Amino acid sequence: MTKAEGVPYLDLSKEFNALKDEWFAMIIEDGARGSWVLGPNVHAFEKEAAEFVGSRHAIGLANGTDALYLSLRALGIGPGDEVITTPYTFFSTSEVIDMVGARPVFVDIEADSFNINPVLVEQAVTENTRAIIPVHLFGNPADMTAINTIAEKYDLVVVEDAAQAFGAQHNGQRVGSMGNTGCFSFYPTKVLGCYGDGGLLTTDSDEIAEAVRKLRNHGAAAAFQHDEVGMNSRLDEVQAALLRLKLKSLDENIASRQRIAGVYDERLAKLGITCPARPQHGSHAFNLYTIRSTKIDAIRQALMDNAIGNSTCYPAPLALQEVYQHLQYSAADFPVSVALGNEVVSLPVFPDMTEEQLDRVCQVIEDAVN
Repeated sequence: MTKAEGVPYLDLSKEFNALKDEWFAMIIEDGARGSWVLGPNVHAFEKEAAEFVGSRHAIGLANGTDALYLSLRALGIGPGDEVITTPYTFFSTSEVIDMVGARPVFVDIEADSFNINPVLVEQAVTENTRAIIPVHLFGNPADMTAINTIAEKYDLVVVEDAAQAFGAQHNGQRVGSMGNTGCFSFYPTKVLGCYGDGGLLTTDSDEIAEAVRKLRNHGAAAAFQHDEVGMNSRLDEVQAALLRLKLKSLDENIASRQRIAGVYDERLAKLGITCPARPQHGSHAFNLYTIRSTKIDAIRQALMDNAIGNSTCYPAPLALQEVYQHLQYSAADFPVSVALGNEVVSLPVFPDMTEEQLDRVCQVIEDAVN
């Protein structure tokens, strides 16, 4: 592999070529039936996804943000309520709290897992706290045992943000099966991604499932009969067909991500680089492989100079951004999240990554550090 070739951050071309004939055939069947919205592929995928995750219900939605938002709606979270979450995540996690009129309460993360710190969660509980939104960041499951213990102690609900972690496990359970609801994104970069937008909400509650199915379809209890104001958030039939195909090989794809992560671990840890922590009682799905180093600027520059895809998530904690200035947090409230913004970079990790590409990334980093 020459320097000019570089390595993409994500390459879905081989996957697309392997799936396109079967997927296109399913689309043609959809067209022949005229079933484009909430059709047989959506219903079949919902059943298959529920079985995979280990939940009684799975409801296909337009995107992962809607899964979070409709979770809070179905759980009755609203004005006057506080929801505890992490500042080290994508904006949608906290955005939905404001969307229902509640107040986000941010607490810092653990330095090893990058996930919300359960000790700080309990310290942040007040008489107004109604919910916790832990994020299984980068594919690494949060400590749901500790979080659920806190939720039970204070009578709180738990909404799992599993957008980056489809297939990850904690104590033998898949993420998305341990809270009141689980929320997934199928954005193309995710562990289970479609070729557009898509999302899923999982739950064991019949009541929550019924509420979300109504809310995703304009609050309609039946055709032209509306009990409440909902929204249009339905998983597309064409994307559902693709997700059904990809779900069949998801365990193998996660195993490939884990194998790639193992090679990175072996070669980069020798350089004094902090590699991603593994959960003590579970499995990491490696939506992202994120390293930490005091030499991160040199590493980032070397990656860019050699056309190697990389990303820095998340450079500024959400709680310190302009939109949340009214909450009056300071950098001292989030020492771990602030430090990570200056010390991490995510490397290429995708199931079809070749040995040559993997070796190239490692070699460039080795040269930069040495």
